Amino acid sequence: MTIAEVSEKYALTADTLRYYERIGLIPPVPRTQSGFRNYDEESCRWIELMKCMRSAGVQIEALTEYVRLFRQGEETALARKALLVRQRDQLAARIADMQQSLDKLNDKIARYDGSY
Repeated sequence: MTIAEVSEKYALTADTLRYYERIGLIPPVPRTQSGFRNYDEESCRWIELMKCMRSAGVQIEALTEYVRLFRQGEETALARKALLVRQRDQLAARIADMQQSLDKLNDKIARYDGSY
């Protein structure tokens, strides 16, 4: 797939895709003989993962570390798992905080029911 096709499919700009590759958020994308990016299934899976993780609030530094470890091979599997567990725990804590905020908002809104 071309960068334009991938950009449309994942609703990311071409600049964002190039940036993700440049900083190591996704592994290097295969190129055509002309030097154009040619996104394959593996590249697309990485983009899907990173888009999901970014929308969950996982920081770029953690994700680039994950990719770096992944590229080192199986001997880093435990380190990668530990990184993912830390990120999951942080996400769960943020979700709990957001749920508390939602509950407080719902309580405040409920006080207005029937008041006017």
